[in-house]
This record gives sequence, structure tokens and C-alpha cells, in this order.
Amino acid sequence: MRPLPAAASYKPLLLVALGGNALLRRGEPLEAAAQLRNIRHAARQIASLAEDHRLVVAHGNGPQVGLLALQNEAYDEVHPYPLDVLGAQTEGMIGYLLEQEIANCLPAARNVATLLTRVEVDRADPAFATPSKPIGPLYDTQRGTALASERGWTMVADGAGLRRAVPSPAPGHIMELPSVRALLERDTVVVCAGGGGIPVVATGRGDEKEGIEAVIDKDLAAGLLARQLNADLLLIATDVPGVYLDWGTPAQRRLRRASPDALRSIPFAAGSIGPKVQAACAFATATRRPAVIGSLDDIDRLMSARAGTWIATDIEQLAFEDEPERAGA
Repeated sequence: MRPLPAAASYKPLLLVALGGNALLRRGEPLEAAAQLRNIRHAARQIASLAEDHRLVVAHGNGPQVGLLALQNEAYDEVHPYPLDVLGAQTEGMIGYLLEQEIANCLPAARNVATLLTRVEVDRADPAFATPSKPIGPLYDTQRGTALASERGWTMVADGAGLRRAVPSPAPGHIMELPSVRALLERDTVVVCAGGGGIPVVATGRGDEKEGIEAVIDKDLAAGLLARQLNADLLLIATDVPGVYLDWGTPAQRRLRRASPDALRSIPFAAGSIGPKVQAACAFATATRRPAVIGSLDDIDRLMSARAGTWIATDIEQLAFEDEPERAGA
């Protein structure tokens, strides 16, 4: 039995958040052919849900924006383009590929649209004082130190070298929310908020906004969008089967079901599964509707709570994959 029952006249709203590693597998080269192959696979999985749902698709862009930053460095005749512009470029590139491949899987009458999405952040966010998100190429120590001096960059250690670290402020408001809603009213599949969206801040001149050097976490932005749209389900698709305790150890166990309160008491890795868990918990708490985290390849089983990690406020206790169903779980 599906967890999203609906009257015949109502199509539940589903927000699918694709992780960057779902679009470019770990260890694969940053080549267009590899990305297209993975996007075609993702599009087939997503399109399978389109008949019964209104769909919004968000996606990561970490490998792609890193590649653009590297290409920026290769051409030193101009000052490198700012991060908000690089983010917009990747939104357009990945959005185009997703839009075309999803449309190829759907009837011609079903529209698909990509929307460049600005996400407002607070200029006073403490993240701007402590840049923490590594981005772009790896430099040797001498070059990295020189760039820090020349450009005012914050550099962080990464293996034997240095990488630039940029602020990762919390998403505050999805600027294109009315446009997303208008497209959904026409039953359009919407691809938006790619890479966490394009970070913008208020200028103080009326409603005017401007881009800022930052990267917004894609999962937190997708969770915010799902809350602001009052989605029926937030599905975070990644390249692992779900949320694990003791990940990477012989004792690792996949959580099958959990409440937001239980998950908030567990420390998760900030750079990987942590933001996904945070986004899912915030969505479930705010909307009283479920979220699920799991592998893109299990998308049908994720929808019916037979795979991944199902997160909901009515779950009373943690349940693991090797445990039988219990009353109240």
C-alpha cells in the first residue's frame, strides 16, 4: 500500500532531490558522456513517477561547479567569474540535460521546464565569517598561499594541497517560488534549485537583490523548497541505500524508519549524509509529512517505504533493516 493515498482528482506533489553523486558516480571522469549516461538513468527513474504525481526535481552540482572553477583558472586573461554566475551556469547545463531526458521519457503532452532559481540568503549569516565549503581545484601549498594573499581567499588543507573554502549560508527564501507554483498548476515537471540555487542577498535598495560569493547546500535548499511548496513527500535520492549508523565500520546498520527527534540526537557527517538528514527532519517536522532518503535505483521501493530510510513524525522508535516490523514503528 502506497504511503501517499490520494483522491482521483488530486495528484500528490513529490519533490525529488538528486545528489551530485547520483549524476556523476564516484571516481568517474568529469566528462559530458559520463554525465549524460547517468542523467538518462536518473530521468528514467523520475519519469516513472510522473503519471501519478506532480513533480519537482532539484539536483546537485558539486563536481560541475568545481570543473568550471578549474576551467576559470586555465584562462588567466580575465578575473575568474563569481560563484553565483558559475552556479547559474551549472543550473542551466544540468537542467537542460535533465529536462531533455525526462521529456524523452514522457508523453509529448506533458511539459518539462527548467527554472534558474535564486535563493535569498542573509548577508549577516555567520557562515560568511567562517568559509567552510571546499570548492574548485587542488593547489600546491605555494600557489594556494599566493592566491589567498592575492584574492583574499580562505584556503583549507585537502590532502597534500590546499583548496579554496567558501561560505555556505542557510537558504532563506526561494525567489522563484511563484513561478514554480504556476508551472505546477499546469502539471509541468519542474527542474529547479540546482546546486542549492543561485545565492543572492538584499542590497538595501528596495526589493533589489545581487549575487554573492557563496554555495548553498543543495539538500537544505531542496528541503526549504519542499516546505514552501507544502509537498506531500520529500525524496532525497543519492548513491547509497539509506541512512546508516556507524557508517564504514563492521557494525554499520541501515535505519529503515526514524522520527526527526531521534535523528537529531545522532551525529552525522556534515559533508555527506548530515545535510540530507537535516533537510528531511526539517521537512517532516514542519509539514507533518514524510521524507525518505535512499538510492536512486530503488525509487519505486522508496515511494512505498520498502527501501531507504523513511522519516516521519508518527514513528515512535528507530527501526533497522534487519529487524521485523513492530507496532508503532
